[in-house]
Amino acid sequence: MRRYWIGPVLAAGLAMALVGSSSAQQRQRAPDSNLNAEDQLSPSQMSQPMPGAVASPTTNPAQPAKHPAGAAAAPAKPNAAAAMRVVACSGPFSKDSSNLKLAMVFDSRNVSFEDVDVGGTKVGASVLFTKDPKRRLEIWWQNPAARSGLYLVLINGQSAWSGPGGLKLGLTLAELEKLNHKPFKLKGFDKDGTATVSDWDGGALAKLPGDCKSGVSLKPDAKASADAIAALAADKEYGSSDAALRDVKPKVSEILIGYQ
Repeated sequence: MRRYWIGPVLAAGLAMALVGSSSAQQRQRAPDSNLNAEDQLSPSQMSQPMPGAVASPTTNPAQPAKHPAGAAAAPAKPNAAAAMRVVACSGPFSKDSSNLKLAMVFDSRNVSFEDVDVGGTKVGASVLFTKDPKRRLEIWWQNPAARSGLYLVLINGQSAWSGPGGLKLGLTLAELEKLNHKPFKLKGFDKDGTATVSDWDGGALAKLPGDCKSGVSLKPDAKASADAIAALAADKEYGSSDAALRDVKPKVSEILIGYQ
């Protein structure tokens, strides 16, 4: 059973951030309108619109493309399928999104509404591509009954989706530091072997355009010593450059993107 915890990690006006974990204290509340302020996310900014489909080329592949004299060839367009696997804090993943908007963008046949387990309670959530592990995405709503007001987006399992700032599953501590442009802080491993980012420490991932926050969970390498993992206690905070933490080679196992 998956569980999640949302709590305070930032100060000086940024207030709260989202932290994902699999501890027994996580996912104790369903995303509804009765959430206390301290259990929610505070907004940051992101400006990455969800791109539209790219038209198929009409040029005959046997003939070279023609350009006006002196004009440079147009730059190649990005792969639309790859671009559509980015969770940007805009478009269908904006704060005011809904199940209907998801269906309009991804086709209603690829959007289902399912009950997910939250601390023993069933909560309705929209799921994209539920039968495709690499494209699966879970979306929680502030108003589950109306399926509106985006609350959380979960990237986990085998999902190939990426999040704001280049976040994706499988990243190492060093790669996260590169995205953040500096070291950050983490809580140690809980009883389920999950560590969570507790503070981006004012780095690039602390303030994302688009009015959303990100949270990251990490799992140690399968070959890491059990004693080495146990020595990194969940009730303590560590720097991402900590030698003991680096020795167990943790990688991103889950990404949470959400709004207050």
